[in-house]
Amino acid sequence: MKEILDAIQSQDSTAADFAALSIPESYRAVTVHKDEAEMFSGVASRDKDPRKSLHIEDVPVPELGPGEALVAVMASSVNYNSVWTSIFEPVSTFGFLERYGKLSDLSKRHDLPYHVIGSDLAGVVLRTGPGVNAWNPGDEVVAHCLSVELESSDGHNDTMLDPEQRIWGFETNFGGLAEIALVKSNQLMPKPKHLSWEEAASPGLVNSTAYRQLVSRNGAGMKQGDNVLIWGASGGLGSYATQFALAGGANPICVVSSDQKAEICRKMGASAIIDRNAEGYKFWKDEHNQDPREWKRFGKRIRELTGGEDVDIVFEHPGRETFGASVYVTRKGGTIVTCASTSGYNHEYDNRYLWMSLKRIIGSHFANYREAWEANRLIAKGKIHPTLSKVYSLEDTGQAAYDVHRNLHQGKVGVLALAPREGLGVRDTELREQHIDAINRFRNV
Repeated sequence: MKEILDAIQSQDSTAADFAALSIPESYRAVTVHKDEAEMFSGVASRDKDPRKSLHIEDVPVPELGPGEALVAVMASSVNYNSVWTSIFEPVSTFGFLERYGKLSDLSKRHDLPYHVIGSDLAGVVLRTGPGVNAWNPGDEVVAHCLSVELESSDGHNDTMLDPEQRIWGFETNFGGLAEIALVKSNQLMPKPKHLSWEEAASPGLVNSTAYRQLVSRNGAGMKQGDNVLIWGASGGLGSYATQFALAGGANPICVVSSDQKAEICRKMGASAIIDRNAEGYKFWKDEHNQDPREWKRFGKRIRELTGGEDVDIVFEHPGRETFGASVYVTRKGGTIVTCASTSGYNHEYDNRYLWMSLKRIIGSHFANYREAWEANRLIAKGKIHPTLSKVYSLEDTGQAAYDVHRNLHQGKVGVLALAPREGLGVRDTELREQHIDAINRFRNV
């Protein structure tokens, strides 16, 4: 690994130099173990501790197949799917690996008693398999997390509809929280040159997800002037949705849970902000009954911030806790677009407010390659910025996942893999200097 790192850090290394590097037999990775899948049985979700289930260990380098690439991972990040994997909710990911392993002789590699997790990376291509022409050893890349087979016609209009669509590092093995990752070549995208490794690694999953959910015609199809309600507007997903709304001429109404988070939204340029804790919104009377009076109070507050208008789009991801309110406050003919259910996936809402007002609920899941590429392009052009707040070592990934699980973070948290320290990998210092305040907006918050 030292020779690989030396080549990456040298300014004189060529594609031939990288192609000549020896690939080690093993590498360090963050894993969960199949024989520990029941370790949190009977424990409340909130009390499940990723620090107990996530391991750092040496694992064998996987066989490289057609259309694939081995990437030296300089940095990665923690997403909520990393938390789900670590606490074995809503199901153990080993079921995903078992099913994938039955697909083909090549996919059997993924069905192992350990799962290398992680759905983001920034790094350097080491090897490519047969049939890969667009990428070469030495290319500096980031990876999006859509893994597809595309043997069915269903996936050829929108690859997210491929029956064999999976999220890399969550529903497949050999993810990005490691020193080496195995990806399909059509997951690769150019690393933004003005960002460090850890900055470049942090947007991938959440930036692409927010782009499809809010901007793409596969999602809400946001337009100029739209009022967009964004739950968790300073978080991993919401911070990108807020930026897309502002960059696209829409009006974000940012819902946050503290004044500190409200201040982050103001620094991004948002002015319509609701601190749901300070204003005491409780959408549920108890575990089984929602409170429509709170929906109405929430809707009134939104109209105070929009000059009397209801929201055109709700950017939903909390799920059960907020979904009834989201459906209620959306304008007639408006759209609720949802990509997750971090507070519970059994949603309840009053359907009268949906059908009588001609509203739409759209399900949105990650992004296809084109959407991910466009989202990354906006990062590379300095139009959208990383929301990295804190960086951990690979050894401290358990703590990073714990902090995300307990909502102790802002924006995204990064993880250094091969990179020996923060701040490395910047190739375009001029563009970086133009946007340095925005790049650092979330740091150490």
